[in-house]
Amino acid sequence: MTAPAHGAVTRHGSLPSPPYDIAVVGAGVVGTAIARSLAHHPRLRIALVEAEDDVGQGSSKANTAILHTGFDATPGFLEARLVREGARLLAAYAAANGIPVEPVGALLVAWDEEQLAALPRLAEKAERNDCTDTRLIGPAELYDREPHLGPGALGALHVPGESIICPWTTTLAYATQAVRHGVDLHLNTRVERASHTDGTHHLTTSRGALRTRWLVNAAGLHADTLDRALGHDDFTVTPRRGQLLVFDKFARELVRHILLPVPTALGKGVLVAPTVYGNVLLGPTAEDLDDKRATVSTAEGLEGLRDKGSRILPGLLDEEVTAVYAGLRAATEHEDYRISAHPEQAYVTVGGIRSTGLTASLAIAAHVTGLLAEAGLALGPATELDPIRMPNLGEAFPRPYQRPELIAADPEYGTLVCHCERVTRGEIRDALTSPIPPSTLDALRRRTRARAGRCQGFYCGAAVRELFEGARR
Repeated sequence: MTAPAHGAVTRHGSLPSPPYDIAVVGAGVVGTAIARSLAHHPRLRIALVEAEDDVGQGSSKANTAILHTGFDATPGFLEARLVREGARLLAAYAAANGIPVEPVGALLVAWDEEQLAALPRLAEKAERNDCTDTRLIGPAELYDREPHLGPGALGALHVPGESIICPWTTTLAYATQAVRHGVDLHLNTRVERASHTDGTHHLTTSRGALRTRWLVNAAGLHADTLDRALGHDDFTVTPRRGQLLVFDKFARELVRHILLPVPTALGKGVLVAPTVYGNVLLGPTAEDLDDKRATVSTAEGLEGLRDKGSRILPGLLDEEVTAVYAGLRAATEHEDYRISAHPEQAYVTVGGIRSTGLTASLAIAAHVTGLLAEAGLALGPATELDPIRMPNLGEAFPRPYQRPELIAADPEYGTLVCHCERVTRGEIRDALTSPIPPSTLDALRRRTRARAGRCQGFYCGAAVRELFEGARR
């Protein structure tokens, strides 16, 4: 069997001059999933174009890392179907490729009579979304399940299928498979202008011109801008900022489930959730802004989170905060996803993908590939993609330092560099020599967890930097 052609990964210099068959703009979790789906068709020459210096640098890196069941989606919406299908696809994909997932389940907690009265309606909605295992529970069982919950909760809806996942590894896995099967990944390539003439899309980017016969717009927060450049006015992205607090691993024993509020029109509200890395998240806020780059945290936002957290899980506020971060979701004036094909332009737009995009990513990719085929893209024969095994960043599964057989074969996996997160020299070496190597220390952190612990790199920072810079010489 002939090995698949390996795609290029570029960050600098001019772009290839021959036109691609198809280009995907945006290398977040949705764009990389689409590129991976198209990579099943080896006759296509494919480009994945990203404005930032790494994959997953936008909304994909700063979310609540939940693998949703779609129990509370609006029945009949495209989002509801794709989240439901995507949850099954991603759970299977994660298991096959080493992406950590923990099925911890969720509790939708009612704190007053109005919220309590809403729970049966949410259970009915879950049933309509084919989520048939939800169950209403009273305060006695609720506090038995979550003994550290704040006082006054009246009951909950138990959603056992909700899980936590590693969003960084998911995006990187999609991109890695795509590149290994011939997709060219062009980073630091911001699309500045776009036009479609004589059957070809002409993209003016920060690295020069790129031409492609077909175009997929998965540009996230900037999807409306690219859509308008091609003559459409279907939606406007209003960035919705979500600020979050990350608590130290000592807080992990305080919570057993994802603790959700009764949702509002602005979103799912402030939650408390464990992470696959052993931390606990509190957040997010939901602030509609004008600035698509406003990812700073604010004192007001963080204080509001602490206020809400003190009611949900009072003991959490006695634990150390190891990090704060903020992400922007691509909210629009529409409740549903904005995914549409424009056959006359050989173009598909993928807009309005909010917090459910991680869960729905593989289903969105399959849907978009189907739209492209219906619009006239000759996909050619499909082949299976070679499996990959991603490095495990989750605490529920053995890490390299815990595997004697791995250390015996390669002692680098037994040499700790980052002691807070138990990251070894072998893991850092593997990340630095991977198909999509990190170009910054933050990108290395997302691949290994080095410098992500309670000391935030105070003790290991110099050693990590030395390994990072040594690999770049």
